[in-house]
Amino acid sequence: MGKALRWLLSLVIIVGAVGAGAGSAPAAAATPASEPDIKERVLAIPGMSFVEEQPYDGYRFLVFTYQQPVDHRHPSKGTFEQRFTLLHKATDRPTVFFTSGYNVNTTPRRSEPTQIVDGNQVSMEYRFFTPSRPQPADWSKLDIWQAASDQHRLYRALHRVYGKKWLATGGSKGGMTATYYRRFYPKDMAGTIAYVAPNDVVNAEDSAYDRFFAGVGTAECRTKLNAVQREALVRRDEIVARYQKWADDEKQTFTVVGSADKAYENVVLDLVWAFWQYHLLKDCADVPAATASTDDLYTFIDDISGFSAYTDQGLETYTPYYYQAGTELGAPTFKTPHLDGLLRYPGIYNPRNYVPRDIPMRFKPGAMRDVDRWVRHDANRMLFVYGENDPWGAEPFRLGKGARDSYVYTAPGGNHGSNIAQLTAPEKAKATAAVQKWAGVPASSKPLAPRDTKLDRREVERDPMLRP
Repeated sequence: MGKALRWLLSLVIIVGAVGAGAGSAPAAAATPASEPDIKERVLAIPGMSFVEEQPYDGYRFLVFTYQQPVDHRHPSKGTFEQRFTLLHKATDRPTVFFTSGYNVNTTPRRSEPTQIVDGNQVSMEYRFFTPSRPQPADWSKLDIWQAASDQHRLYRALHRVYGKKWLATGGSKGGMTATYYRRFYPKDMAGTIAYVAPNDVVNAEDSAYDRFFAGVGTAECRTKLNAVQREALVRRDEIVARYQKWADDEKQTFTVVGSADKAYENVVLDLVWAFWQYHLLKDCADVPAATASTDDLYTFIDDISGFSAYTDQGLETYTPYYYQAGTELGAPTFKTPHLDGLLRYPGIYNPRNYVPRDIPMRFKPGAMRDVDRWVRHDANRMLFVYGENDPWGAEPFRLGKGARDSYVYTAPGGNHGSNIAQLTAPEKAKATAAVQKWAGVPASSKPLAPRDTKLDRREVERDPMLRP
């Protein structure tokens, strides 16, 4: 579950954050001579602070912090600085509000909707991801409503500068975040584009994942993956000894999960999920045989699941995510009959085991049910994109009779990096035109901004399974 949860995060990169692009000074066209400097206009908003600017040809790319209430219900009870970035093109263009659900990327990259509408992009760091964490941290104030209220308040502040239409987007946990924002503040955005967003409505009912793993790819590939996953546990003592030595050499520790052996069991449980999340059917050719050497097996496990995922150092950055998974978002579970007799720690594959015990957690079963009900009956101008072979899509958002001008599309053979560009030609054209229509720009079957190989990189940042 660690890689599942960890890898949901990677969508941050796939569908948008913004890749470093070396470039010349900002193009003059981005800020008309008659318009005040965009940096000064933003800084004139109460609560804004400037961090840095990085040049990129045709844009201004700036990093700011914005002072937010720790508790939006009681704004007088303290504040914290929330980091966000601004990819500025022009104030007469639409603006895309990008959220990863994790840390913000502080180098320029453009999300797919931003390219489609040729607009500005505001990218916000999720509350409680450092450095956007209140001190001291009251973890009870980390929930989807508080996070949506962060977005609402920043939108209200920036809308006085960027007065054209806004769209919300994000991938994986960012797609979830964009959806929750729309549920609580449905009038802010003109449209929402959510990529590969899981929808775990009933946390205790996860049979959809069992059905997914029973049919994904080919029988030959599934058998091969299951065999190597089983062999990883058959040889666990030998591999854990090597794992512990690596941890000692790298000064990695296992206080939160309890031991290298417990961490290893999580790493192995991630293996099949992680493979399908970030690989394609053709990559089955690279799966080693169960008879492979221990060296080859060790390397494959590290490449797919990542031995660093369950160390204290690997978990620390994502404590806010695991906290949310164990209090509102839910987390996937799935059956592994091929591993019977080899698992030593029943129940270890659970977000409670990845959060320090001094942080209290209590699950709220109504949170996802509320969002799911709203999407089914009240979605308006929302687009959900999934990948056919992505395990996170086993529990997707669905549209009901009350939904209007909204769509759910699936990229054939796609993984957790699926986007509009990977849809079938008719669906790609329809989705592109819908996004442009929502943004108030001329509708077309292709993006309005030319592709920039640096700005529009669709690379996948590899992260653990239990994270979306």
